Amino acid sequence: MKFLLPLLLLCTVSCYSQSADFVVLKKHGKTIRSIYAGTNLDFTTTSGAYINAYINGIKNDTLFMQEFIIHYLPTTIGTYIIDTAGSYHYKFHYNQIAAIGRVKKRGFDRKSSGASLFGGGVVLTVASGVVYLVDRKKFSLPLMLASAGLGALGYLWATSGNNALSIGKKYKLVYMNMSNNKN
Repeated sequence: MKFLLPLLLLCTVSCYSQSADFVVLKKHGKTIRSIYAGTNLDFTTTSGAYINAYINGIKNDTLFMQEFIIHYLPTTIGTYIIDTAGSYHYKFHYNQIAAIGRVKKRGFDRKSSGASLFGGGVVLTVASGVVYLVDRKKFSLPLMLASAGLGALGYLWATSGNNALSIGKKYKLVYMNMSNNKN
């Protein structure tokens, strides 16, 4: 028995596992997120459709996805149960992903309005500063403070906005082929 354990340790069996392809999201060359089969991904396609789906597999530059249709049904005691009504199967090439997350295009455009408000606030603040230097009798401190406040509010509105990571100059998707048979 003493000799059996070292003998078993010397007899190794090589194991092979299937390596799966994956997609890497990079920001300026640094990896931000790795997207594997078995994860959930929400993205906006190049045609403008928003998809929130489960990735069944990634093979040959294509993401095989399944989106579930979920309904909340009320019960007699006043609570809700979640029911899966069905599912859709999709195939997307990784280049068809325009943004990770939802791109909002309708309604009030906070980013553009914030930029306009910031520009107007800066112009009024500079003009009030010029009036202060030229003619201090006509200078209005409340006007200058209000214009500086509106400029700051415009800056905050302009920097907040869409949380989607748009694929392009800043963010890139890179397909990682891990299969053994390279053609």
